[in-house]
Amino acid sequence: MVMRKVLGSIVRDTTPAPGTRHSLSDNTIQDIRMCLGLITARERELADAAGAVMEKPYFVDEPRSEKVVSISSIKKSGKEETKE
Repeated sequence: MVMRKVLGSIVRDTTPAPGTRHSLSDNTIQDIRMCLGLITARERELADAAGAVMEKPYFVDEPRSEKVVSISSIKKSGKEETKE
């Protein structure tokens, strides 16, 4: 986690204004991307070994596959079943 934060800080601190050339070489930028990929792969391995479920990031306006069910609708359906 610390390595990811440090690399992220380096990228943010060295990112130039739009339209200007980056101070880091193309090889260094590619190396940073590869390091972040390795960190992600290791995090996934550790999560799998621990039995944790890693959630995929999503956009706020992206439709979700989950359906939210309110507690009141569960209580209503439970009462209806007991009446039958």
